Amino acid sequence: MPCITIRANTERPITVDEGTNVLAGTDPAVIVAAARKVLRGEAKVGRRPRLWDGKAVERIVAVLARELG
Repeated sequence: MPCITIRANTERPITVDEGTNVLAGTDPAVIVAAARKVLRGEAKVGRRPRLWDGKAVERIVAVLARELG
């Protein structure tokens, strides 16, 4: 089930492209419509973006340790 972002934009547009996020804007009617669509199971089927493996922290620590160590 995708996230619904209640803003006009997102710092992670790939989440919209990949279907894990719906950009609903700030109009209450549009937000409600987006939520209903998601809850009915009519949203785009999402997939995890390439390289999003849940190990970002490990990579960041490795870079910091190398650069600061």
